[in-house]
Amino acid sequence: MNIQGKVALITGASRGIGRAIALELAQQGMKRLILIARNHQKLAEVAQEIEQLGTEVTIITLDLTQPISVNIAIAQIWRNYGPIHLLINCAGVAHQNSFLQTKLPQVQEELSVNLLGTYTLTNLIARRMARQKQGTIVNVSSLMGKVAAPTMATYSATKFAILGFTQALRRELAEHNIHVVALLPTLTDTDMVRGLKLYRGVTPITPEQVAKALIIGLQKDKTEILVGWQSHLAVWCQNLAPWLLEIILQLAAPKKQQKPAYFRS
Repeated sequence: MNIQGKVALITGASRGIGRAIALELAQQGMKRLILIARNHQKLAEVAQEIEQLGTEVTIITLDLTQPISVNIAIAQIWRNYGPIHLLINCAGVAHQNSFLQTKLPQVQEELSVNLLGTYTLTNLIARRMARQKQGTIVNVSSLMGKVAAPTMATYSATKFAILGFTQALRRELAEHNIHVVALLPTLTDTDMVRGLKLYRGVTPITPEQVAKALIIGLQKDKTEILVGWQSHLAVWCQNLAPWLLEIILQLAAPKKQQKPAYFRS
């Protein structure tokens, strides 16, 4: 994909991976960035950085779990700024807790934001991309979408679901000239990770590394972009020696914690 002169919409853009991707796209010559998140102040700060790079930017404070609001917002965006060429679904929420201590509201929130929020926005954008016969959709899954992690059962489940969703859309939307990509970073040094109890032996990568890997993947028209050597090693191990991976996960799992950890972008 040639991103120069194009318009991109990024969710979860106020921090972490979403913010890094927005800045990297601006540096690569994106014409306009439409940034979505719940925190207006942080979005404004990111927008100021992007404007200094010479890229047009629009910020929208939006809760992706509210379908009516999302529908209205996308209609206004399309009317005011024209076609969106690149959609990056980066918004997410994570709870870390022992499965036996998990509370239903936590599960419902992760499903609502990570899965249903992504589905709602993608459906609205994909319909419009199909009419214009072009577009690229990037769904940010995770290494946990390939290798499930202890203490992150529901989060892992949503990331597995996003990967399956991406694979299905890739085949279904190909006839409309829509390219659908899965981005699967390993543990990344964001606010989310700082609020979690880390897995032993796992070193986080930076959001900037994820953003650069995405650009390279888009330029090469990749369908799945694994980021970080630990991601490649874990997937290789799962395919060839799953018994070994089970042992590694048991050894790396964080010790039991008294209070559950939480993050939302």
